[in-house]
Amino acid sequence: MQLLDGKALSKKIKNGVGKEIKELKADKGIVPGLAVLLVGNDPASHVYVGMKKKACEEVGIYSITHEMPDDISQEAIIDTIKMMNENPNIDGILIQLPLPPQIDTTQILEAVAPHKDVDGFHPYNVGRLTAGLDGFVPCTPLGVMKLLDEYNLDVKGMNAVVVGASNIVGKPMASLLLNAGATVDICHIHTKNLKAHTIHADILLVGVGKINLITDDMVKDDVIVIDIGINKTESGKLVGDCDFEAVSKKSSYITPVPGGVGPMTIAMLLSNTLKAAKKREPHE
Repeated sequence: MQLLDGKALSKKIKNGVGKEIKELKADKGIVPGLAVLLVGNDPASHVYVGMKKKACEEVGIYSITHEMPDDISQEAIIDTIKMMNENPNIDGILIQLPLPPQIDTTQILEAVAPHKDVDGFHPYNVGRLTAGLDGFVPCTPLGVMKLLDEYNLDVKGMNAVVVGASNIVGKPMASLLLNAGATVDICHIHTKNLKAHTIHADILLVGVGKINLITDDMVKDDVIVIDIGINKTESGKLVGDCDFEAVSKKSSYITPVPGGVGPMTIAMLLSNTLKAAKKREPHE
């Protein structure tokens, strides 16, 4: 069993991004800019935004966080997004999810200009991903593909099982695997017999947020396991969606939690912001 080390790879990617940002600044005078919209007081969201801000500083991305109260109106958020869409120094706009219940998330995500949608959530970018065209890809699934590439794991011809069908992880993950030539099976909350699907997986990707959802009797020998789940146990320990101890004994490769997919998500956000900045027209 080999661990897929996302921490080491994310460091390598960050170094590369930092180097390219220096070159971009020297050649074109462009400093990539990322604007984050944070609504309300969700503690996890504040932690994530803090991590993203720190990562931006490390590589030389200018970042700004727009903090808004819980009871903000839809219109006020959209006005702020319009302002960021028009700001030539902002290359990427990130809406920190979840948004408060009174806000229509779809409408907010659609308000972001597709060329600044570094999270890859705008329908324009979702469509391009599904069609196998270049665009912005959601950071977590993109990070998974980079991790597989790093370990020379080619999914072409593999049976890939994705557990979880969210717009942020499951669906884009399935599209990327399909584009890479895998045979893809997507399971979700209404799947009748989960084990009947997972037992045939050459590569199993799980991201639902449920401790010990995947046990060792649900996987075959030498399976590749990508655990995208992140959960806290009662003792405060971070764990994924798989019973790591047991499942790792049967797998050929597995991602640890923490230190697997998590660091890759932020590395891809930096990479996507750089990609957006490279397309910027230098202005006088």
